[in-house]
Order: sequence, then structure tokens, then C-alpha cells
Amino acid sequence: MPNAKCTHYQQPGSSQAERPLSGELEKQYSPSCWSHRMAADDVIKAHIKALKEGTERARGLAQTLLNVPYGDGDGERLDAYIPTTDSLDMPLVVYLHGGYWQFLSKEESGFMAVPLVDKGVVVVAVGYDVAPKGNMDLMVSQVRKSIVSVVQQYSHISGLYLCGHSAGAHLAAMVLSTDWSQYSVTPQIKGAFLVSGIYDLLPILSTYINEPLKMTEEVAIRNSPNKLIHLLKLSSSGCQIVVAVAENDSPEFRKQSEDYYKMLKETGLNVTMEDVPNTDHFNIIEQLVDGEYHLVKLLLKMMGKT
Repeated sequence: MPNAKCTHYQQPGSSQAERPLSGELEKQYSPSCWSHRMAADDVIKAHIKALKEGTERARGLAQTLLNVPYGDGDGERLDAYIPTTDSLDMPLVVYLHGGYWQFLSKEESGFMAVPLVDKGVVVVAVGYDVAPKGNMDLMVSQVRKSIVSVVQQYSHISGLYLCGHSAGAHLAAMVLSTDWSQYSVTPQIKGAFLVSGIYDLLPILSTYINEPLKMTEEVAIRNSPNKLIHLLKLSSSGCQIVVAVAENDSPEFRKQSEDYYKMLKETGLNVTMEDVPNTDHFNIIEQLVDGEYHLVKLLLKMMGKT
């Protein structure tokens, strides 16, 4: 069972005072309430620590290009983790971080490079302007722009893949649902891992999550991947999609993933669902530092790197 009382999913030390949740909907959308490993505030602190440590390890293992601009805005920067190899024929994974669109950054987002650079895979961690500086339309626009920039800078790669966690899974799904005719290139995304994501933004409009985002219903609808399946089919029909969810995600988070998976499946897209045992919303992604982890093996298999 989740903690009887838990605090909002926010960065420790954030200016917003931590307070008990009110209402079942807020509890459903507070992932820290559902971890079986530790108390709510502890699981968030441990999450940030794990991501930072993993990213530091990655920076010690790979050649890095840090703070590479992909646009003119201050927040429009990415970090590249590059294998030490002479081969140009490398797959590239773009990672989009979580943090409920309001915290975390690319600075803690290089961790999945730890097992991948040894296999000759480039990892790019994308930064974007989280709320309140960035709104939902801007963040979606930024991650789309980052993909265009990556494709232009790494035209020789053997395949482009996406991985997003939580809010980052939402943003990755929005990338897959892009009308690329408005852009200078049409990225051929071969695979996407959508991990513990939100694909319908309407339920969070009345929760604390929307306080810094200030989304209206109109904004939420146009940025909800579950309303854009037709666009995804047009632009990403060749993409192999994995929708992953943690065993100990909340029922509402699990429903979001299950419903989105079913929609994609019914449209005839190449999609599989991974219900990852013995994980919660946080360690389902933290474990990407481990080459033996199920999702890492699945990603490497997708790339033909096993």
C-alpha cells in the first residue's frame, strides 16, 4: 500500500512548501506515494542522487560534448556521450528527462550512457525549459527542435532512438506525433522507449502538477499524445515502440500506459507493453545504468547490439 501521507513529487528544497496531499486524484499522480522501498520524500532524494551518480559515471566513461546548442534559447542545450571508437556507423539514443515538466535537467540525464557507450551507442541528453520558465507548448517545441538538430549534426548514425521517462515519456510521445513537414528534416526514428509516462494531460489540470504549468484545457488537449495517434501513425509508422510501466506505479499511471498502448496497438502500430516487475516509478529508470537490466537488454536487441 502507498504511504498514508506523502508529499508532492518535487525537488527537495523547492520553494513550494511540502504539504500532505488532498484528494485521491492528486495521490494517484504523486508517484512517490506508491514506492514500496522508502518514504515519499526519501525516494525522490534517492532518485536524484542515483541519476546524478550515474551521469557522473557516464562522463568518466565516454567522450562528452556538453552544452551543445540546438536552438537560440538559454535552455536549448544538449549533452552528447560518445563511445571511444573510430566507427561512424553508430546508433544514437536521445534521452528526455522526467521531473513533471518542472524540475530535473540534462545535468542528471546522462546515466543511461553507462552500459551503452561500451556497445558503441551514442547517448544524447536533451535539456529543455521546465516550468515555470517554460510552458507545455514551448517544451514540446524544444524537444522537437532538439531532434532536428541531432539528425543534422549526426547524419551518419545507423539509427535514431528515443527514451523518455515520466514527463520525458510524454515529450517523447509528442516527438513521435510531430508533423515534420513544418521542419527542415524528417527524422526516421527507429525505436522509442516510453517509460512510466503520461499520455493524457486532462486529468492533471486540477492537480498541484498544473500549478507551475498553468495549462488550460485547450493546451492540455493539443499536447496529449492520446489525442494525436493519427499524427503518430503518419510520421512514425516505422518506429518500434515500447510502452513500459512499473509494477508499483500508481493505478492511474498504469492505466495511462495501458490505455495508450491499446490505442497504438489498435491502430496497427509496432508496439509492445513491458510491465516491469519489482520496480516503482523511480527505479524503473534508475536501473538503466545496469547492462543486465531488462530494459537495457531490450534496447540493445532493438538496435541489433546484443
